[in-house]
Amino acid sequence: MARIKILYFEDEPFLGRIVKESLESRDFEVSMVVDGKDALPEFLKFQPDICVLDVMLPSTDGFAIAVEIRQKTPAMPIIFVTAKTQTEDLLKGFESGGNDYIRKPFSMEELIVRVNNILQLSSQKNNAKVSDSIPIGKYEFIPLRFELKFESAVKKLSHRESTLLQLLNENKNATLLRKDILLKLWGDDSFFNSRNLDVYITKLRDYLKEDKSIEIITIKGIGYQFTVG
Repeated sequence: MARIKILYFEDEPFLGRIVKESLESRDFEVSMVVDGKDALPEFLKFQPDICVLDVMLPSTDGFAIAVEIRQKTPAMPIIFVTAKTQTEDLLKGFESGGNDYIRKPFSMEELIVRVNNILQLSSQKNNAKVSDSIPIGKYEFIPLRFELKFESAVKKLSHRESTLLQLLNENKNATLLRKDILLKLWGDDSFFNSRNLDVYITKLRDYLKEDKSIEIITIKGIGYQFTVG
């Protein structure tokens, strides 16, 4: 069985070596990049299954690298590693194509859970039928292509946005527990992931705002209701 290939971007060589060796000891194949200028050439050469990308890199930041990677391979899973936790930083990461965030300092167990979780979500989408198209009000949602269409406009979604929208739609008009969403999408219901979920809900509301019959209703302290008039 082929090993999972991780392209790991880290500007701190000592930390990078520890993480790289720890992942390799768990049977991952890892290539490490320490300078942003080497990012795209190594990505094209190594052809990873997933990228673990430090936000702060020499030459260029992780957000810009994520945009370049997305242009080459739109469905490539990307995890950002960062010490930043402000909402604007999270939004910038998601807008540049990130699927998930992990905060420094992190445990190897947490990183591996997140890697496996995202790859599992990606695999589920790749096994779906190419023709799958889901009507949501006046929108057309195509999970496999991570696309949300409204009239002639097409919005590209991240893996996580697409998975959350699909989960909400599958539980339409029912109350979806916040904890269940967190466990499904991230594998745990930590405070940090809870903040990530808030960001994703805000973004989906914005994407769906052209159809006033669609609502993502917050049930305070419980979860959400997704309604389509």
